[in-house]
Amino acid sequence: MTAKKVRIKVKKRKINYIRIIITLLIITVLVLIVVHLLHLPVKNIYITGNHILSDKDIISASSLDNYPPYINTYFSNIKEKLLKNAYIENAEIRRKMVNKIYINVSEYKPIAIYNDKLILSSKQIVDNKYNIDYVPYITNKIDDIYDDFVTNFAKIDNDILLKISHIEYAPNEVDKGRFILYMVDANYVHITLTKIEKLNKYNSIVSELDGKKGIIYLDSGDYVEIKG
Repeated sequence: MTAKKVRIKVKKRKINYIRIIITLLIITVLVLIVVHLLHLPVKNIYITGNHILSDKDIISASSLDNYPPYINTYFSNIKEKLLKNAYIENAEIRRKMVNKIYINVSEYKPIAIYNDKLILSSKQIVDNKYNIDYVPYITNKIDDIYDDFVTNFAKIDNDILLKISHIEYAPNEVDKGRFILYMVDANYVHITLTKIEKLNKYNSIVSELDGKKGIIYLDSGDYVEIKG
């Protein structure tokens, strides 16, 4: 008996050119949008945390003053450039949206004016190009004790530091880290570096003087000698 041949009908699939074209168009549009967004210039730069440096100084130090294309702004490069500035201790950079950059900086603390230059908490001595005049002036040479001076005076609260007019290095045979502080309210403070944090209680000490002026000894004994 002869086997009967079975005819297999092959169904041809039609190519959906319209769907392909639409897909290619969508991909093209998406690529163009991404390319456009990446080449958008930085539009807004927001600076926070700065007290000494101006926003313009920070933008310039970041090399963002010409508002380059967003794709060319690498955060690591921005931070590296900022940290080259003697006043900047740290910087955090983040983005929001596509063309907005947020820079938060922390600056070194100004400690005092010494030989017409500014001492920072980093122990660097820099030109006082921002004309900072609210920190105390050092009246004599402190080179022999400079590092210890900066390390310890950096512990003084900012509001107390502002109340010091002048600093005189006054070592004696007992203590080489002794200073006399001339306060803006006409009081005097004798202090030693090992006890420098006692100065942060200055406001409470003065409040007990009932408006009188005196010499406050915090280097030894913790007592006040009323003047006049």
